[in-house]
Amino acid sequence: MIDDSRPIFVQIAEMIENDIVDGVLAEEAQVPSTNEFAAFHRINPATAAKGVNRLVDDGILYKKRGIGMFVATGARAVLVGRRREEFYEQYLAPLAREARKLGIDGAQLSDMLAREAASAVAGATTRAKEGAL
Repeated sequence: MIDDSRPIFVQIAEMIENDIVDGVLAEEAQVPSTNEFAAFHRINPATAAKGVNRLVDDGILYKKRGIGMFVATGARAVLVGRRREEFYEQYLAPLAREARKLGIDGAQLSDMLAREAASAVAGATTRAKEGAL
């Protein structure tokens, strides 16, 4: 799970964020302790704490003194909103720029996206059927 290409504390924060967005950690749920993260990932507890504290600073987690860290109310909505904006900046804006360069209008781009979505659904259905065999 941990890779050497990015700071470990950033990856710890992203793992927690992913669990919140995916619904694994609900609002007001307790988050594993920094010592649990450290033991599981075989990292320094201070590194795990740095990742957790980053989320506290962002208002995603909060601390209950003597008990632990918990997911803040509204954290999922904040994270989903942030990720949607990142998705737009990283994927859609460059896609739209390239489409304009190629003379692809909005309707054509929409059709292409619909075709890709249908293809993805068909592929997932095929994989599910193959897994059932």
